[in-house]
Amino acid sequence: MEEPIQQPLEPERAEVAGKVAPPSGGAVTIAAGILLSRVIGLLRERAIGYYFGLGPYADVLRVALRAPNILQNLLGEGTLSAAFIPIYSRLIEQGKREEAGRFAGAVFGLLLAAAAALSLLGVVLARPLVAVLANGFLNDTGAVDRFELTVTTTRIIFPMTGFLVLSVWALGVLNSHRRFFLPYFAPVVWNAAIIGALLWAGGLGRGGSDLERLLFAACWGALAGGLLQFLVQLPGVARELRGFRLSFSARVPGVKEALGAFGPVVAGRGVVQLSGYLDVFLASYLVAGAPAALSAGQMLYTLPISLFGMSVAAAELPELSRLQQSGGAGSEALIARIRRSLRQMAFLNVPTFLGYLAFGFLLVAALNRTGRFGVAETWLVYLILFAYTLGLLASTSSRLLQNTFYALGETRTPARIAATRVGLSAVLGIPLMLALDRIPVTVLAGESAAGSGLHLGAVGLALASGVGSWFELLRLRAALTRRMPAFHLPWRETGRLLLLAAGAGLPSALLWAVLPALHPLLLAPLVLLPYALVYLGLARFLAPEELAFWVGRFGRRLRRSS
Repeated sequence: MEEPIQQPLEPERAEVAGKVAPPSGGAVTIAAGILLSRVIGLLRERAIGYYFGLGPYADVLRVALRAPNILQNLLGEGTLSAAFIPIYSRLIEQGKREEAGRFAGAVFGLLLAAAAALSLLGVVLARPLVAVLANGFLNDTGAVDRFELTVTTTRIIFPMTGFLVLSVWALGVLNSHRRFFLPYFAPVVWNAAIIGALLWAGGLGRGGSDLERLLFAACWGALAGGLLQFLVQLPGVARELRGFRLSFSARVPGVKEALGAFGPVVAGRGVVQLSGYLDVFLASYLVAGAPAALSAGQMLYTLPISLFGMSVAAAELPELSRLQQSGGAGSEALIARIRRSLRQMAFLNVPTFLGYLAFGFLLVAALNRTGRFGVAETWLVYLILFAYTLGLLASTSSRLLQNTFYALGETRTPARIAATRVGLSAVLGIPLMLALDRIPVTVLAGESAAGSGLHLGAVGLALASGVGSWFELLRLRAALTRRMPAFHLPWRETGRLLLLAAGAGLPSALLWAVLPALHPLLLAPLVLLPYALVYLGLARFLAPEELAFWVGRFGRRLRRSS
């Protein structure tokens, strides 16, 4: 699954794609920017849940935000950075600042023309686009016509895509000059604009007709936020660029090379994007509220993947490449490096895995239960998160194995396996979602969820995704073992961490059982904080090497940045 659209290119992608390794202090500022962006993103989710809950209007907003995400993901994020940053950084390192500025101006001009044309097409072709992305909305017969509303909101939001793509161009410039905080802080503005629009419109009441007004307010807020996300980076870009000249010509030195790298990257990312959009497409056939619930579960599920999985996997890519070149594909040092990195990832992902399974309901309630987001909605999002989480450890490990293949110079194998995983998830997801969609949430939530109309169909899609994640990991392991027979996954070490996390979770489970019925916002810290502290305390004795890595990593960077 892909990240929600408010997230920019992860710092590690920029590092790998641009071959410009950030200094230690830069990594800390990147982390600070991402953390602030994630916190405000959770507040945005809480605001959406408060006003819309999990219903038809929430579905419309999720799909309307997803539609322009196609262009942002294909033209921006890792795609643009992989094509732009290496060439721009190389010119900067060679002292050719004027040429770098002209190259940046030509790329900006071509990107501006492409984004404007495609955004206009998105507005004009909103109806067939929504019919493809959320075909199930065509079957709506209730009081809310989700299809027509999604067409209208998509036309409002779609120009936002152009601004977000241009903001990734600004990110590429700033990262190349080792200015990291601002581009990763910029999505805070996008989230804040949506929250502000909802608060402004919500102050006039929350009747049935007001929900449509709130929906349009959120869409206009998203559009304004996209523009602001780009504009806040422009002063920093202007200070760094030399010789910038807006151009729409491909004859500027470096542009043809960038365009040559752009096509293959777009094709490669297309397979990855298909998985996320396929889930939205299938969820549109379920009862109202399913697409919104699926998105809410995905947001929490992808958080540890990006923080604990991508951070290690992408940072290790250059190191694995050096080891492969110096010692060969089957060298002991290369294999040891891969296994050590897998254990480092597992150290933080394992407690997250068990924490989501055991305390996910409390976490979802603390983050979302307010206003129209009640008990039934909490149960449905928790069950979706539970199902996704079953594949969490496999998803994070697969990221590192994919990068191992890239270090070996093999890009087709992970792409082929990823495409097969997408197909398997669809084949399993369709019957599972249809079977579970017959079961109302009240079966598990009881009478407290009566009248919600929510069903468990989206849980089937999440379960299929988890199965697909393990399939991908095992296929990647088998393919890697054929090239490096001595390689094997660290099952024993992961099992030890699972026991460690289970032991740390017992006191928190007892606390949750004996504490009085407090509001989830108060109860969650009392349960989750001891879980984290006990896990880290036990790790000093039972997993000292993994603990030392993370403590040393952040400790050194914090000291150097200060």
